Amino acid sequence: MKRIADSTVRRLSIYLRYLEELTARHIATTSSDELAKHSGTTPAQVRKDLSFFGSFGKRGLGYSVAELSGRIREILGLGREWRVVIIGAGKIGSALSTYRGFNQRGFTIAAVYDADPQKIGRRWDGHVVRDVAELERDAVADAPDIAVLAIPADNVQDEVDRIVRAGIKAILNFAPARLDVPPGVTLKTVNMAMELEGLSFALTNRD
Repeated sequence: MKRIADSTVRRLSIYLRYLEELTARHIATTSSDELAKHSGTTPAQVRKDLSFFGSFGKRGLGYSVAELSGRIREILGLGREWRVVIIGAGKIGSALSTYRGFNQRGFTIAAVYDADPQKIGRRWDGHVVRDVAELERDAVADAPDIAVLAIPADNVQDEVDRIVRAGIKAILNFAPARLDVPPGVTLKTVNMAMELEGLSFALTNRD
């Protein structure tokens, strides 16, 4: 498969959420026009996004909600359990660990880690906080798929290197830092300051 842009993947997630709303309302079919209207894009973009992954829907009849939502879930890899470890037993880590949407999407919090001796060993949102120094050893048995970095920017590259040595191939990073990972490891950084700046720009430049 050719490389798919991150923006396309994000729109697939948006389409899926709308399709799930339709399922809850017992609506069996939809159209590219409706998907576009509720996803903030155009019908042409909807059709283009879906065309990367095959043929969907029938002209004049639209898309089967059940079939399309099932197919998008397959495309997004949501048909299996993904084991997630959180590094950083702080406020961001706590908010993530209690988010119900993770379990609904097949993401299971397998363990929580921290480097603070005062946090290690304490019960934390249903988990006992582990020493991050043990991550590589634990990963042999736990086989985590994704690591979430919810720690300050100081020395965050060291923790990324530890995650890579543990064999974890996907990292979601909340630290405001530029990080390096080797080929074969996917890194996504959530920069909340940049997102707020985007909103500030939109407010400042309204017509």
